[in-house]
Amino acid sequence: MENLAVLVVDDEPGMRLGVARALGGYTFTLTELGIEVGFKVDMAESGEQALEKIATARPDILLLDHKLPAMSGLDVMEQLGAADDMLTVMVTAYASLETAVAAIKKGAYDFLAKPFTPNELKNAVRKAAENLIMTRQARQLAAEKRQIRFRFISVLAHELKAPLGAIEGYLHILRNKSAGDDPAVYDHMLERCLVRSQHMRKMVMDLLDLTRIESGQKKRELVELDVRDLARTAMETAAPEALGQAVAISLHADAPVPMIADRGEIEIIFNNLLSNAVKYNRKGGRVDLTLRTEGDSCLVEVADTGIGMTEEEAARIFNEFVRVKNQMTRNILGSGLGLSIVKKLVLLYSGDITVASRPGEGTTFTLRLRRVPHAAAQAAGELQSHGP
Repeated sequence: MENLAVLVVDDEPGMRLGVARALGGYTFTLTELGIEVGFKVDMAESGEQALEKIATARPDILLLDHKLPAMSGLDVMEQLGAADDMLTVMVTAYASLETAVAAIKKGAYDFLAKPFTPNELKNAVRKAAENLIMTRQARQLAAEKRQIRFRFISVLAHELKAPLGAIEGYLHILRNKSAGDDPAVYDHMLERCLVRSQHMRKMVMDLLDLTRIESGQKKRELVELDVRDLARTAMETAAPEALGQAVAISLHADAPVPMIADRGEIEIIFNNLLSNAVKYNRKGGRVDLTLRTEGDSCLVEVADTGIGMTEEEAARIFNEFVRVKNQMTRNILGSGLGLSIVKKLVLLYSGDITVASRPGEGTTFTLRLRRVPHAAAQAAGELQSHGP
């Protein structure tokens, strides 16, 4: 339960005690956040006493009487100034439009005219409490979003700094011809520049895929397809790199694997998994891609005979910009985004992805995808409901 502090400022003892009794045991549930809210009531009999209490411990909600002995409620608000961490509800027996406007101009959230019933009091306090909590939640989320964006940009800058620095260094050498007269040396530098630029291009494309998926702006075209066809296409894409590593890729799928899916999304999943299985494999290794149906799910298994991972490394690989870094992987380029993208795409199909790995023995990724995603099932239901 979240208890909000309420300070009642009124020169009438009966009014102060009545408010304290009405709010003392009052609670409500803020359904949007699933939070139960209660109130802890304190009292002040004058504006001066209220200012002292507020200076010591600022309340969440201030129930402030307009008509006070020495300084009025408006005078209190004048001294308090703007405060977005406390909401003021002005209470007065002299309700008028002029008073309400003056109070609002000085920062009052609401206006409650005397005499009021306990229910009217509770409604006014509840409205203020809801506004206060939702505002604080929004502010907290905005701060977290800024922090996440800062970390994201920091990591991105770090990932781009190394390849940019390498390319810049090679270009300076090429411009100044400071590596001697052997053309092969300069050809090697140009090749390394191309490799580094391709790495940065892949990172940019991965970032675009990631942001489209997370923002919901990626257009999806769900069609009937046989997942085996997309697997074969992905194998052809991975073939040149596999040939250079002497890695054999085999498809195991004895029967059609029908699915309603977005072709591009499934291709991204296969391309990332097969590319990793080849890159992190040993020379002359093997990759086995297994597909089968199981009930309403499509099961995908990508197993390699590569360098493997520790449990700690495997637990982090679905996070953004995470790559396994050790002596075995230091020369392997990657964006650190591929598996994060795969995980998000798998979730679009109400699925899950797990990894099993042992250092030096290889890695196996297992995916379970719903063969008819909820979006397609809903569309089919709508078509049936509008049929003849």
